Amino acid sequence: MMDVELNAWLLFGHASNHFAHTEIVSRLPDATLHRYTYGEMAGRAQQLMHALDALGTEPGDRIATLAWNSYRHLEAYFGVPCSRRVLHTLNLRLSPEDLTYIIGHAGDTTILVDPDQLHLLEAVVDQIPSVRHIVVLGEIPDTTLKGVIAYEDLIADEPRTYGPLPIAERDPMGLCYTSGTTGRPKGAVYTHRSTWLHASAVASTSGMSFGPRDAVLAQVPMFHATAWGMPYAATAAGAKQVFYGGPLDAGALVDLMDGEGVTVAAGVPTVWLAVAEELATGKRLPSIRHIVCGGSQPARALIERYRTEFSIPIVQAWGMTETSPLASTAWPQQRMGDWDETRLTDTVRTQAGQPLPGIDVSIRDDQGGEVPFDGESMGDLYVRGPWVIDGYFGDDGTDAFSDDGWFRTGDVAIGNPDGYFVIADRTKDLIKSGGEWISSVEMEAAIMALPEVVEAAVVSVPDPKWQERPLPCVVVRPGATLTLERLREHLEASGFARWQLPGRFELIEAVPKTGVGKFDKKVLRARFPG
Repeated sequence: MMDVELNAWLLFGHASNHFAHTEIVSRLPDATLHRYTYGEMAGRAQQLMHALDALGTEPGDRIATLAWNSYRHLEAYFGVPCSRRVLHTLNLRLSPEDLTYIIGHAGDTTILVDPDQLHLLEAVVDQIPSVRHIVVLGEIPDTTLKGVIAYEDLIADEPRTYGPLPIAERDPMGLCYTSGTTGRPKGAVYTHRSTWLHASAVASTSGMSFGPRDAVLAQVPMFHATAWGMPYAATAAGAKQVFYGGPLDAGALVDLMDGEGVTVAAGVPTVWLAVAEELATGKRLPSIRHIVCGGSQPARALIERYRTEFSIPIVQAWGMTETSPLASTAWPQQRMGDWDETRLTDTVRTQAGQPLPGIDVSIRDDQGGEVPFDGESMGDLYVRGPWVIDGYFGDDGTDAFSDDGWFRTGDVAIGNPDGYFVIADRTKDLIKSGGEWISSVEMEAAIMALPEVVEAAVVSVPDPKWQERPLPCVVVRPGATLTLERLREHLEASGFARWQLPGRFELIEAVPKTGVGKFDKKVLRARFPG
């Protein structure tokens, strides 16, 4: 077989050579639409490669982005790594402290920033000495920063062709930091090889299942884990790409998806909760084949609502920054074709899924022994594979890797006899009451099945008798009421034992979210310490 390096040029060149007329559509933060094609994107991305050379940045330099989802961000996705530099996507919802730490830890030399995010750099510019260039992805607003460069001016006079470089497939291509929920954020380095393999898996029918006839929307931030790899996978597959930039407006998102004929979309549960409320007003998404939902486990009620009210399948996915991130999807198997929907939901749709080809999973007990996939046994989830990191940037977090070459995810999982696994909880979120474990994830899903409830997050609170007890923090629909008696009766009917039932709950206006849309339970634990 030919020894061909798996690198970003194989993804990039395929689209520009064979899908040059396929559209890329961006809804920008000011609500305007931008349209162009893969052919035009390829020319501009190569102009960026030349511009980075002209700036004096070196191969291996970390080039950061601080930007929403858009066509310019996509140009950076290829312009940076195809010129042998490393794309470092910065989370624009980071605190100034974390932003400063991450830029310094990565040693970023250049930052490409959206105009409306420039204030984030203004607040920390004196604390990021490694940064030599700040490039604004649009018109430069009034700013206190010196020497900023407009992106369009930077690339305007550069050639639109750039000869493919001989990049080794194990060279670094991307850098993404974890959310840092248990300490300082840690950097995951994606290689050209891992990104190419991951993109192939994402587009495959075992992954998110899309190809040249699809219009794909990643309602996942491009600043986090490369938007679940969708921009790379969609480019390689030649799919139309649709980007929504700026803070979420569910109505605008639905209109964009409908207007652009989106067939496959992906995002976290909070996105699809908001979209469901918009669809309940009578809007529809006739082109959608399926929605991929990850980041945290979607409630059974949400999955069933999309199926019964809107005729849209939700496919659950699981992964982490450290797994590039897609590692498993919950597709039904061929032999399940005659199963009724209740059985499919129980066995498949509410699971984190089955590992993608190339990913191995292992569920282990406290002694490191394998736990059987029997639908009951719980254990720590370990993973390994060609797009799973074997260490963090800067050798941080070495305790997350086992002696036999597996990554400890920090998730607790249960495998079922059909080969699927479910995330029972994060290790830090399990509630130990009277010596027995209670899954906060399962309780949240049950509570969110109540028609009165919009969202719910369950945290542990100290208890002098039982050690810990569950405390549901609940967002109730406008005009609805919820009593403790109603909550307890519903949980008991959902299969929770009487000893697991909460003795109280808290009404809140909204569940706090992390920068990538997950429930931020540390905020709730601080708010309700006991």
